[in-house]
Amino acid sequence: MTQQHVIENVLQSKMRGKVTYLGNVTATSVLQLTYVKPFDHPSGKGYQRPVDSKRCNDFALYLSKGEDALFAPIMLNAESHWEFSAYDKARPHLGRLICKGKASIMDGQHRVGGIKRYTQDTNSEINVPFLAYHYLDEDEEIHLFDIINTMAKGIGTSLSKYLQRNTDEFSWIATQLITRGDSPFHFIGTLTGKRSSGRHVTLQNLYKVIEVLTKPEDVTNLDKEKKLALCLIYFNSVKEQFNTEWLNYKEYRLTHIVCLNALAIAGAEILNQSVNRQKGKSDYSFIEKSVRKMKNIEWSAEGPLKYLKGISGSKMLAQDLISEVISTR
Repeated sequence: MTQQHVIENVLQSKMRGKVTYLGNVTATSVLQLTYVKPFDHPSGKGYQRPVDSKRCNDFALYLSKGEDALFAPIMLNAESHWEFSAYDKARPHLGRLICKGKASIMDGQHRVGGIKRYTQDTNSEINVPFLAYHYLDEDEEIHLFDIINTMAKGIGTSLSKYLQRNTDEFSWIATQLITRGDSPFHFIGTLTGKRSSGRHVTLQNLYKVIEVLTKPEDVTNLDKEKKLALCLIYFNSVKEQFNTEWLNYKEYRLTHIVCLNALAIAGAEILNQSVNRQKGKSDYSFIEKSVRKMKNIEWSAEGPLKYLKGISGSKMLAQDLISEVISTR
């Protein structure tokens, strides 16, 4: 920020021991005083979803309804950049905020986006209510964002799992499978759960796949790095064996969720045996050979898997996959 901003008529209070500020600020000021930490921030401490322009436009349209268009305060982390000054001793909790830096938007980025669109289109000014924490550290901020959005309106399970990647083993593995360039899911996976052309496997989908794939006891007891290595070997072998099918979601069902779940069920058997064969050490060549034995499976979207659905369909296909591996030993 090039200069300080002052917000008048602010109420200071405490929430669970944390100092908070409640007040209103003009739309022009809120755009200058706030910023967003995207989920893919280089620091590794980002968490916000990509902005959905439709939601912003919908909110701008809502604001155009006039005085009836009420909305909830945006929630901010002032990161100690905002200092409170009381008006006088008789009113120690009422005063002004001197803003020396920007605050992070924890809840309300789409409201702010809609406010920006509305004020630009109408050349008008509106007051924006806010609740700001004086200071939350990065982990507290992420945790509060997660709680607000999963227990209230929901941020989606994929982004929630992504935020837990440093404390939850499956979340970490699933994140690695999407972000690593040597993973077959790198170009078909989405961290936030928002599917787009070509990216149809969500982090939550992979979380469930990994749960099943690493379920056997001998695999479960491995550390997360070894589990990740097994997942990479297994699914890279699948992609190599069925490269065309893997890259063509429309014409083949290989990377549809029902089939990925089936591959996970069958893969659990293969990984378990690969670990047992080497007394705790994984036999990667065994995994690759087992996958090659699945070569007769027809993955066409118009073939025998056309109407495969749900967990029952995954289990049926898994049995076929396992039979192929066993019958050709």
